[in-house]
Amino acid sequence: MITVKSLSTKVTQATNGLMFPVTMWFVSRTLILVAMLLVAPLLPAPRNGVAATFGLGVFSGWDSIHYYNIATSGYHYINGKGNVVFFPLYSLAARALMSIGLPFEVAGVLISNLAFLLFLYVLYLWLYQYQGEKVARWTVALAALFPLSIFTATIYTEALYLLLSTAALRAFDQNKYTQTAIFGALATATRPTGLALIPGLMLAAWKQNKLPKAYLAGLLTSIGVLSFSIYCAVQHGDPLAFIHGQKAWRPNPGFDWQTWWKMLMQITVGIRNYKHGGIKDITHPLIFLIIVGCGYLLWRHRNKLSAAKVDYGFGVLFLSLWLLAGDPVINTSVFIVSTFLLWHYRNELTPVTLFYGLLGMAMLLLSGGTISLSRLVYGIVPTIIAYGIFLARHPRWGYMSISFFTVLLFIFSIRFAQDLWVG
Repeated sequence: MITVKSLSTKVTQATNGLMFPVTMWFVSRTLILVAMLLVAPLLPAPRNGVAATFGLGVFSGWDSIHYYNIATSGYHYINGKGNVVFFPLYSLAARALMSIGLPFEVAGVLISNLAFLLFLYVLYLWLYQYQGEKVARWTVALAALFPLSIFTATIYTEALYLLLSTAALRAFDQNKYTQTAIFGALATATRPTGLALIPGLMLAAWKQNKLPKAYLAGLLTSIGVLSFSIYCAVQHGDPLAFIHGQKAWRPNPGFDWQTWWKMLMQITVGIRNYKHGGIKDITHPLIFLIIVGCGYLLWRHRNKLSAAKVDYGFGVLFLSLWLLAGDPVINTSVFIVSTFLLWHYRNELTPVTLFYGLLGMAMLLLSGGTISLSRLVYGIVPTIIAYGIFLARHPRWGYMSISFFTVLLFIFSIRFAQDLWVG
């Protein structure tokens, strides 16, 4: 028998479950808006950047122009080069909104931000069911305030892809295979990393000994990319144009050890010394060695210190390393930490989450470069979930991480508005 009290409790829980993702979405959007529309226009033009102006134009940068060209003029592909490397769904959605009179900037910003709100809600409900409320809250907060979430507010495909891929994974875990196929097909029409969904779903179906329709759902997920491939074959005579065109961005497919070595050298000896091919300035490597030495001593004597001192100590050292080396630290640590956490929590993740996550990371490792590495890692939702589990288990690291990420998100937002490279 359902009592008034139990019904009231359920209503309260449902309301809280709805409000938390909405609140985190509002907080992150407000932070980004303040940085891009209020702070950035007050700052002078930076070196290699532009002076930010008040208006929706600040939400369009770098790859945004390609989505605009696709939405307004379609694809072009000549001599193995062209905008065909950008998958079509985001631009098609923007074009649909433009057909009812919305400018492209309005359409793009609207798609990104609404998709991100729905993503946070789907993510929360999925994790609430399989991981509990604590993990769900930490993961949603992380997803909303992670510095690369700047791309979920701007004219990029991150938010739409996160929504569709997460919806497909959640539907698979709930044995809703029609939804899996629909959301999965839309995801593979949005970003290249959607290709990792197909084998991920198939492997999870095998691991869990699911019914044949689970395998069928995995196969039907490929409809999105197959449709795009057919278009490329008909229009450009190359069904794999979206792969061949990647050479303009990543000329050497496979593991590119040189770009990884470059990031390692930028962290250890500094960008200036790396460019000169030798130690011209001893300051950077000396500070790096001091940070490493302090880290070693802190780890060696960790049993003599309180857990709080050890955690805060490593937090300060990481902050010092970031202040020293900047973006290469973010790029490298995001990939390494995400891969480690995926494997470390492999028994706590659902099979489809684990397989898709590992396959997605493998795709990035073998993509032929490290351009936008941290942004691409952020776009693979299992990495966010694994990090969320870690933060839920270690809340002290959670508060430190969220605080640092919030500051970095504010900085990245200003940089994006100034047309400086982010991610």
